[in-house]
Amino acid sequence: MKKIKFYALSFSLIAFICLSLVGCNSNDDSEQTSRLSVRMTDAPGDYDAVYIDVQDVLIKSGTDNNDDEGWVSIGDVTPKVYNLLDLTGGVNVLLADEIVPSGFLGQVRLVLGDDNTVVKDGVTYPLKTPSAQQSGLKLKINQTLVGGVMYDFLLDFDVEHSVVKAGNSGNYNLHPVIRVSTMATSGVIKGRISPVLEGFQVLASVQVGTTTTVSAYADEFGAFQLNGIPAGTYDVKLTPAVGSGKAEKTITGVVVVNGEIKDIGSVTLDAIPVP
Repeated sequence: MKKIKFYALSFSLIAFICLSLVGCNSNDDSEQTSRLSVRMTDAPGDYDAVYIDVQDVLIKSGTDNNDDEGWVSIGDVTPKVYNLLDLTGGVNVLLADEIVPSGFLGQVRLVLGDDNTVVKDGVTYPLKTPSAQQSGLKLKINQTLVGGVMYDFLLDFDVEHSVVKAGNSGNYNLHPVIRVSTMATSGVIKGRISPVLEGFQVLASVQVGTTTTVSAYADEFGAFQLNGIPAGTYDVKLTPAVGSGKAEKTITGVVVVNGEIKDIGSVTLDAIPVP
């Protein structure tokens, strides 16, 4: 059976640098992380092809468009040229999928390279992107990311309005018109064992579908948190370590809503019945 466990990572003041799916049992929001994916799709335009050279995706907590400080790369973007017209009819491409510190996310920046072209009536023209080459395409998000929740950001290019012919010069310029939509694709279950079992661990777990178990140990204060749980109704199983003298307990009917934290509160474990 596949098991997903979440481990807390340390990170510096602005480091949006993470290596694997992470969660945290701590109640301190400053130590929480969220999983962030960025996808790109397109509304079609009257061209044979529109090639966009994507180099990186950056994120920033602030909202000041004039401040070029504080931008950090998501870190796992592979530079690649995409034909936007391949990304129509519900098709999208995954640009990044990483762990970032939770909290307020102000902006996303799509950084483009030099290899941008448009094909019209079988002829390929350079697609000039002066502003994008210098600083990237800044997109406002203004959303608070909840710890332990997965978010899917979709960058929807409007090619028809993004590619502009420069008069009769035969040149084409890219003035990107992009709509950003955000969808929280999971929620969180948290709770607390009370009283704390001194010297013994308690494993909290839920079954997601038929093949996946999401689990996490309660910390020294009895707090536990199960991250990345898709919306639905679950049974939370609390399994104390052998020798603790406490019996396994199941909390039934726990409803999870995407983008929210479900707190099942304080749970007391019963003693194992004496035969």
